[in-house]
Amino acid sequence: MSRHGDADLRAGKAPSQRQLRVGEELRHALADILRRADFRDPDLHDLNVTVSEVRISPDLKNATAFVMPLGGGHPEQIKALNRVSAYLRSQVAKAMRLQHVPRLSFQVDVSFDYAQRIDQLLHRPDVQRDLDHDHDGHEDADDGADEGAEEGTERHDGP
Repeated sequence: MSRHGDADLRAGKAPSQRQLRVGEELRHALADILRRADFRDPDLHDLNVTVSEVRISPDLKNATAFVMPLGGGHPEQIKALNRVSAYLRSQVAKAMRLQHVPRLSFQVDVSFDYAQRIDQLLHRPDVQRDLDHDHDGHEDADDGADEGAEEGTERHDGP
């Protein structure tokens, strides 16, 4: 395994099965902890976030939780989550059976914004026109299949 953490991911190496399994368990544990909202930090009062993904380093020492604040973006909540990450790590240690609990960091999940942007692009009138043109401009493969067939000869498409 690489000592460079995200270098494997950037190089195109897929996460291992263990990384995926630990990341998913960590996501569930964090979601439960954040749902309880036992925080003294005033920025985390009325916290309502979705933990969409947790990516964990190959050495399982660092984890990045991608969260989406519900009801709009609140950058102060992400900063506050990073401030209380040591507390959250201790809560994760109580909730999960891991030899070493990874260090936690939090980032806003932009995948929803990215998906919405792609959806908007696909529904633009010029793109729709191009898509409709592609469907109308191509003939089906079966349209010209009977050309040249002798009169009175039946066409059989199967057994």
